[in-house]
Amino acid sequence: MSPIIDADTHLMEPETIYLDHIDPKHRDDALVVARDDRGWPWLTHRSERLFRIDSHTPGHPELIGDQQRRFAEGGSWQEPEHPIADPWQPAERIANLARNDVDASILFPNLGLGWGERLSAQPEALFANLAAYNTWLLELLPDCEQRLFPAATLSLKDLDWFCAELDRVAKGGCKLAMISPSPVDGKALAHPHFDRAWAALQDHDMSMCFHVSNIALPLDPAWYALDPEPVNKLMDTAFLYLAPAVALASLIAHGKLEQFPRLRIGVFELSAGWVPGFLMHLDGAFHFYTQQRGHPLAKLSLRPSQYFKRQVRVNAFALEGAAHLMDLAAPEIFMWGSDYPHAEGMREPSWPLYRKTQPRDLSDAEGAALGGRNAAFLLSL
Repeated sequence: MSPIIDADTHLMEPETIYLDHIDPKHRDDALVVARDDRGWPWLTHRSERLFRIDSHTPGHPELIGDQQRRFAEGGSWQEPEHPIADPWQPAERIANLARNDVDASILFPNLGLGWGERLSAQPEALFANLAAYNTWLLELLPDCEQRLFPAATLSLKDLDWFCAELDRVAKGGCKLAMISPSPVDGKALAHPHFDRAWAALQDHDMSMCFHVSNIALPLDPAWYALDPEPVNKLMDTAFLYLAPAVALASLIAHGKLEQFPRLRIGVFELSAGWVPGFLMHLDGAFHFYTQQRGHPLAKLSLRPSQYFKRQVRVNAFALEGAAHLMDLAAPEIFMWGSDYPHAEGMREPSWPLYRKTQPRDLSDAEGAALGGRNAAFLLSL
């Protein structure tokens, strides 16, 4: 029987995580949670405020809106009425899995999602804080009982650093590496420069993860300029899938999944409704390009969509109706996820509740694939 694996949950990190775990020689570059004169917490770097930290109540995004209004109106920060009972402690989170008929979960950061691009021009600070988070994860792993699978955080800005850090977290037991789906220093991820990274991931039997995070916005800045929000702009949310879709199209069309057939890629909290049309258009574009130019962009032994089905798995929001997506694409692609304990996610990380959101009954095979087998593929279980 396939395990039930929640493919998208989050660790609500302790406020001192970076200060406590950064290499001492980079302590001045540690990210710090500091409170303003009204008590509101901010993530800061060298006293510069990067973003204000919201308090999450699972399944209640409107409470984030209440905090936004209270802050804008000059109000003081208030302790959440219902604090999260299992913010990061492995024992409490494992107990929550049991209450919700879930065998395991994949975990991503919370604070760690919001600052990557902000430090991209300061590589030493970027690497030091990514490594600090990973050091904290490695301390947690012995208590995770092969039921909690946190993703390490990495950057491709320096491949020597990437490969050394990947080796460290792999030896410590991590199975997932979260990176940005954006170009790096003007190079697309399909550029041969990054082949060393894909080979390292493949050799370590680790999966690459794209997750919603602070990345370079993929559209022209003019499309975002009319929105006053500093983060989570509406156009960014509407086109969540754009950066990973372009990255995957480039990697596949330029032959990287042909070259690295054991490279596994997961797409998390970036929506899934785009996948069926994307696969159709990717196949069509590759075929048209080959006919029009007289040769393919790269020599492929499979259709582009077949590489996607073989090596890519995508987390579907409950509202997207993964059952219908499986009809249009393939059952081996999609994973369920609760986004627990984020406000915009499910109130409980529950597979039975997620299954009830489906537009039709799932067959046993579909339930096994969506419920855990596809996530288990990424974890090499």
